[in-house]
Amino acid sequence: MKFGRVDDALLDSIDFTLPDPADNQLVLPGQPAAHVNVYIGCPRWGMKEWVGTLYPKGTKEANYLEEYPHHFNCIEFNATHYKIYDPATIRKWKERVNRKDFKFCPKVPQSISHYSSLVNAQDQTTAFLEGILALEENLGPIFLQLGENYSPNRRENFYKYLQSLPTDLQWYVELRQPDWFTNPAVTKELFDTLRQLKIGAVITDTAGRRDCVHMHLPTPGSMVRFVGNSLHATDYKRMDDWVNRIDQWVKNGLQELYFFMHMQDELSYIDATVYFIDKLKEVCGISVAKPVFQPRQQSLF
Repeated sequence: MKFGRVDDALLDSIDFTLPDPADNQLVLPGQPAAHVNVYIGCPRWGMKEWVGTLYPKGTKEANYLEEYPHHFNCIEFNATHYKIYDPATIRKWKERVNRKDFKFCPKVPQSISHYSSLVNAQDQTTAFLEGILALEENLGPIFLQLGENYSPNRRENFYKYLQSLPTDLQWYVELRQPDWFTNPAVTKELFDTLRQLKIGAVITDTAGRRDCVHMHLPTPGSMVRFVGNSLHATDYKRMDDWVNRIDQWVKNGLQELYFFMHMQDELSYIDATVYFIDKLKEVCGISVAKPVFQPRQQSLF
């Protein structure tokens, strides 16, 4: 992810402190939930650099999807951002995963999120949903990412669109235009509305856009897009801070976490994810299977 990227020379000068909004107390009950679902994944399954290090040597690109679920329990499903797929195509992806507890988290198509202004987008939304519903038990939260030019000046369209979404599905919203976060009245209205609609807010932790690390929880779940810098020293400190915050949230009633790892180079994904999962176990007592290269017997037929 290039969003918010800065030169490595600037990283040591950035304040990576995570804010702690008081309004999260309106959602978290103040005591641990009976169970916390934790999903950790990447933005794509097709990384050729993983062949021989994570995927078995000789794995073909066409088989990456079958290998990926052996190491991660969710995927930031960006393919749906570029095209609306029919149910038959989506169902084939689901069948290839062959893991009931795996979650696809589809991104709303850009034809809706970036090019419609969220006006007269109902037919496209219906077609999109008809496709992804074929994921059945593998369907995770759906997230709507608005472009950097979608300002609060269009919030009436935005709120009307959110109100039109089916409430039996789980939704998250990612906002990037700075005015959503720099005007306190607009920010309060935003998170009050999301809380009322029971729609989550994506937290995007990237070095050059600290406003997007808002840390608000309009629902008792969180979707985090962590953008690291190829295991720069600050990445480890940031992941430590995230684990400590997650521990705080869990103790106060967080029910679900989706944490998507983004890195500048493909091999850093593995080391970063293993480090993060080890820290979750150490600090929070949360166990998530780590990505580990485990050669599997290949069929001869």
